[in-house]
Amino acid sequence: MKETILLAGGTGLVGSRLLELIDYSKYKVHILSRKKKPDSEHINYFTWDFKNMEIESGAVDVDYIINFTGAGIADSRWTDSRKKLLISSRVDSARLIKQGLEKSKHRPKAYISASAVGFYGDRGNEKLTELSPPGSGFMAECCEQWEDSAKKLKDLVDRLVINRIGIVLSTKGGALPKILMTKAVGVYNYFGSGNQYYSWIHIDDLCRGFLRNITDDSMSGIYNAVAPKPLTNKDFTIDIKNALGGIAALPAPKFGLRLLLGEMADVVLNSNRVYPTKLESENFRYDYADLGLAVQDLVSRNV
Repeated sequence: MKETILLAGGTGLVGSRLLELIDYSKYKVHILSRKKKPDSEHINYFTWDFKNMEIESGAVDVDYIINFTGAGIADSRWTDSRKKLLISSRVDSARLIKQGLEKSKHRPKAYISASAVGFYGDRGNEKLTELSPPGSGFMAECCEQWEDSAKKLKDLVDRLVINRIGIVLSTKGGALPKILMTKAVGVYNYFGSGNQYYSWIHIDDLCRGFLRNITDDSMSGIYNAVAPKPLTNKDFTIDIKNALGGIAALPAPKFGLRLLLGEMADVVLNSNRVYPTKLESENFRYDYADLGLAVQDLVSRNV
């Protein structure tokens, strides 16, 4: 008998890749969508409506729920209305799933939520683990509310897992295509001083982590979903240049980034030196722990 997974945010960068890696001989998938779509052999589509806070009957009657939902942090300037959307898109998705579970009386084996290393705020050289307290600033505030909304489902499921995700590396979206925009001329940019730490993860390692959240029923609580070697932004950029070939790594001035992006410049200027302490203690094996090899793999396979 196949187990079932509900995927909220299945059309995003990580959700789309996860759908490619799921073993459909073992799992059937439900996907939540704003508009009804035709079902396929392995996937059933269900609708949800944030405006009216409605979710289609049967959507949450699954073994596992994975929730990636959230408007893109770096998609547009952080106006007051945009900030509200960034928070509400994350909080309301958990609220709506909670509402569906309360109505159906079904109890899934696990609720698995995304969060982000933005939880820790701008922390300089401080080494951060799952036990580190939250930071300050908008991203930390957003992540705290995101995680609090997930924690409200704890009594409705057997296990609750929250993954604080670092910079997801993929050629299909996120940060890497922007970094590679100047690859053709052999120049790569780092931001400001470049001394701020970046915590990153290959998209396939991240997806395997989410699949392990399902298969390993001992996994519970907070996990830093990052590779084990955070790098300063300057070293991060130099490693990519060396891996793919290039002439130079050059700084993009901090004042220019602030002028162009406003508060959203925090996305590239904040320092998050985050370590996956729990994943390593539970013997999670990274296929791509080295940044240079990770980027070469992604580019060669166009993943």
